[in-house]
Amino acid sequence: MKLGPATFICFFSLMWLTECAPLTCYSRVLGLSKEIMDLLEKVHNYHRTKTCVEILPKMFIDVHNSCLMPRLRDFLYVVENLPTQYCKERPRIVLLKRKVRNLYAIISKVCHRDLVYFTDDCEAIDTGHSVPRYGEDRLQLLEER
Repeated sequence: MKLGPATFICFFSLMWLTECAPLTCYSRVLGLSKEIMDLLEKVHNYHRTKTCVEILPKMFIDVHNSCLMPRLRDFLYVVENLPTQYCKERPRIVLLKRKVRNLYAIISKVCHRDLVYFTDDCEAIDTGHSVPRYGEDRLQLLEER
């Protein structure tokens, strides 16, 4: 069976079209939150910005946590009000500030009704460990056993 050049052109044009699909609001939020967490890790470990971000907490972004928006707002306030001008002008910190601001705007304005919150565990944003909370009826069933 011989495959002609037209077959290859069709195949690669289909591959190109699948990569051109527009991002959904949810996929953009997930991608941006991962970028922010990676950048935050780099900023905490990079020798030029390490002293600047000592006051910044490590943050584990879970878009399904209802505590995320107040934490993002507080985090953005701290990043915008760093103590020295040197820290405010560092390129990685400027990029971090821009990404956090974008994520906050996307969640609050664009994806306002698209995201579903599964938890309200505020400690999970600080620690990265979510503790399952059972409802009262489930807890009562566990105690009866």
